Amino acid sequence: MSAIKFTAELNDSGTLTIPPDAAARLPKGGRVRVIVLTDEDADNQSWYQGAYQQFLSDDSPDDQIYESLR
Repeated sequence: MSAIKFTAELNDSGTLTIPPDAAARLPKGGRVRVIVLTDEDADNQSWYQGAYQQFLSDDSPDDQIYESLR
C-alpha cells in the first residue's frame, strides 16, 4: 500500500476535492482507503500541553534519577 498526501479544503457542502496532481498519482481503478485528518482545535492543543507540563511536574524525589535519561 502506498500513500498520497495532499492538503485540501472542505467546501460548504462537506465535499472534499482531490487536487489534480494527487489525482494523477491515483490508480485508475480498484479500492482505496481514505483517512481524513483535521487540524487540531487550539483549545485541545493547549489542554494537551498543560496536561503534559503537569505530568512532568509531578515527579517524586525518587524519580529524579530518571531525569538523567532525557
